[in-house]
Amino acid sequence: MSKIKNEQELVKEAVRIGSIYAEKRAIGQVESKDSAKTKVEFIYRVLVHDKLIQPLAKGQLSDINMKHKLALWVSRQLPKDHPLLK
Repeated sequence: MSKIKNEQELVKEAVRIGSIYAEKRAIGQVESKDSAKTKVEFIYRVLVHDKLIQPLAKGQLSDINMKHKLALWVSRQLPKDHPLLK
């Protein structure tokens, strides 16, 4: 798995967009007091449940891999000229 340019910023954007998505779907919401790990796992599980991303293999399920999946997902959602993609 190769590192994506601006991966940390993309993960933050994925959590932001994923939080809005989860609230609109009435699945739940991310609280500001939640840890970053909890936020990433929640958004990852919501997207997997709705089949928006492919789940990781059981042996590959880790915080780093979930963040990478979220970064890939959000990079496909953003417009081509978005500053995070440059």
